[in-house]
Amino acid sequence: MALLEKWRDLGNTMPPKEYEKYIKAYFMKEQEAYEDILENHETVISGTVKELSQRFNMTVEEVAGFVDGINTSLVKEIDLDSLEEDSMVILEVDFKKLYYNMLDAKASWLYNLPQWDEVLDKDIREQIKADYKRSKIAVSNKVGRNDACPCGSGKKYKKCCGA
Repeated sequence: MALLEKWRDLGNTMPPKEYEKYIKAYFMKEQEAYEDILENHETVISGTVKELSQRFNMTVEEVAGFVDGINTSLVKEIDLDSLEEDSMVILEVDFKKLYYNMLDAKASWLYNLPQWDEVLDKDIREQIKADYKRSKIAVSNKVGRNDACPCGSGKKYKKCCGA
């Protein structure tokens, strides 16, 4: 069974209360891993899954889960289905994407880390927050009867395509 599959299956193999306790402990490890990545933001962190598990004080399954979470924020995404203990992992992070994705995940314990001050200045983070909020605003594409017809005829919708 692949590492990521084992990670995702943990919730089915533990009693709910035990799993909840486990996930809380994992979130602390995850936060420490992000602190490490942010503190070393000028260096690309790489190694095998086993080496990263030692660096981040995680099991190899937890590293697979961590990589799953950070994958869309990497410059080059990792093939998660093929992750094994000896798989090489390169965590070249796009920090703007990472910050945006943390906002999207509503992970305030991560996007409020003080280490962000050294990675992205406050103005850039505020701009990313504004972009994120703007992306969540619902926009209607509905054409009103008296609006200009979207076909470009110059007529009102009700007298053109809406007739």
